[in-house]
Amino acid sequence: MHLVDAPTPPVSHSGEARTAPPALDVVPVRHVGRWIASGVLLIVVAMFLHTLFSHIPRNGNPHDSRFEWNVVGHYLFQWSIVHGAIVTLEITAISMAAGVLLGIVLASMRLSANRQLRWVSWSYLWFFRGTPVYVQLIFWSNLAWIYPRLSVGVPFGPSFWSMDTNSLITNLFLVAVIGLSLNEAAYMAEIVRAGIIAVDHGQSEAAQALGMRRVQTLVRIVLPQAMRVIVPPTGNETISMLKTTSLVGAALGGGGELYRAVQNIYDLNYLIPPLLIVGCLWYLAMTSVLSIGQFYIERYYGRGIGVGPAPLTLSQTIRRSLRRTQRPPMPGAPS
Repeated sequence: MHLVDAPTPPVSHSGEARTAPPALDVVPVRHVGRWIASGVLLIVVAMFLHTLFSHIPRNGNPHDSRFEWNVVGHYLFQWSIVHGAIVTLEITAISMAAGVLLGIVLASMRLSANRQLRWVSWSYLWFFRGTPVYVQLIFWSNLAWIYPRLSVGVPFGPSFWSMDTNSLITNLFLVAVIGLSLNEAAYMAEIVRAGIIAVDHGQSEAAQALGMRRVQTLVRIVLPQAMRVIVPPTGNETISMLKTTSLVGAALGGGGELYRAVQNIYDLNYLIPPLLIVGCLWYLAMTSVLSIGQFYIERYYGRGIGVGPAPLTLSQTIRRSLRRTQRPPMPGAPS
């Protein structure tokens, strides 16, 4: 048998033996308030879910569905509703594209060294941001009252081109696109201007030193770097534009967008709440798709920016939440 001597405890300078510190039993802090708040929240959610499928007496029927899900399911994919959703997407896409392009021009004018261009841009933003979009839509639909004909030519002289304004405003889809585009351009101009200002001025100076013109510097150097600032608010503006299209039917009396299609149906059958739910479900579906697209666009332009890792995608977030991970032990805790 081989005996091994036990290690002797370390000796301090004073000659006394030092003992190892005892292991600490780490107990996590109990958050009683969080558990109470979670319990109350679960009760509220359960009560709300119960109301979704409960029944109430209505129109002589003692067991009528509160939200009338059968009516929602009947009209959810009706062609007039689907067509209204398609028209809503068309108005949103065209208006945002035109608004972004005009906003870039207005932002460039605001940052120009030419005083006249700055004043014109500022006046445009002052007017279109200072008046409600609902009023603007009604104004464009009544443009023929002020300008019966639109013409281009010499002031107080002959005109080279002209058109009847009534032929323009009878196309409600076109009026909606014009009104929403001009209004959106005022907001996009400020968004683009903020993105351009966020880019270091040395980038423009380096491009000009290489012989690039101002337009080339803006398109090739400044705007690509400004996109990481421009994209998030532009995504919010796109979602807002999608919902703003619901004003087209009320302001113009038509246009074929989603809310107008819903309104045309409940004006006939008076089933207002379930048909509004149909419209909300379509709006939620479309805004969800736009939000996902915005996330990936932000992720693309945000590469190499910031100190943290890239944000997780939806699938990665779900996998991480479903995966069980063990918390690493605290320092000093017994193994």
